[in-house]
Amino acid sequence: MTLQEQTQTADDTTSEQQSDKRVRILRATETLIVRYGLEFPMSRIARESGIAVGSIYNYFPSKSALVLGVYQHLASQINAAFVATDDAGSDDPKAMVMAYIHSYIEFFWADADRAILFEYLTNLPMIETPEVAEVFKPLRDYNRAIFTFAQEQGVLKSFAPRSMAGFVGGGIRNALKWHRATQNHLSDEQKDNIAQMSWASIAA
Repeated sequence: MTLQEQTQTADDTTSEQQSDKRVRILRATETLIVRYGLEFPMSRIARESGIAVGSIYNYFPSKSALVLGVYQHLASQINAAFVATDDAGSDDPKAMVMAYIHSYIEFFWADADRAILFEYLTNLPMIETPEVAEVFKPLRDYNRAIFTFAQEQGVLKSFAPRSMAGFVGGGIRNALKWHRATQNHLSDEQKDNIAQMSWASIAA
């Protein structure tokens, strides 16, 4: 191996280690937020992640920056789960909206802690709204596009697409929360019932 290759390998290893530490810090913070809200010190994150407090500040200079990092980490999962399901070849507006609704149900049912984290963060005044809006922009642009298309095809009510998407999302999360409070299993039939109720609330 040449010196240049050795240097590149070392650089790649360092980059991977830094990325791993950052993810560990974020996951530890997410776990603590689900358990305690924001009522925990940075030293608790250090214990949970196995990373020294001083090192945490190298990645996140403040608690606000860390919370924004958690937003961004969660948003990247949400954007990947929903936006990546876009079927560019589909011209069936109902199918597109229903695929989005089913993806939403699957995503928030799959991980109870993630659902709690999302609800907590979206009600948190610690981060400025423009910053939060920016991290969710891919999802917002995607659902606005499919809801607008469905309206143009006459299959959805003529309300603001953003409001409809928010209404559907909130309704799904609330339905799943109450179901999870009494049952650990959600059958395909129950998922479909939630999806059909969501569709019925916005269909023209």
